[in-house]
Amino acid sequence: MHQQWEYRALEPPKGLTKREAVDPTEELNRLGADGWELTESISYDGGGTKLLLFKRPVAHE
Repeated sequence: MHQQWEYRALEPPKGLTKREAVDPTEELNRLGADGWELTESISYDGGGTKLLLFKRPVAHE
C-alpha cells in the first residue's frame, strides 16, 4: 500500500522585523513528539522564518 501523508504549517510568531519573536523549540519538540517531521522552512527574503512545514504518516484505524 502506498504511504499517505498529512501536512501541517506552523507560522512562528514574529515581531515588526519579521524575525521570530519567541524561540519555537518547545513547539517543535511537541510536534516531534506527536510524530510530525519538519520538511521545509520558508523564509522571508530579508531574514526570519515565514512558515515551517511538517508531515507525518496518516494514522489508519
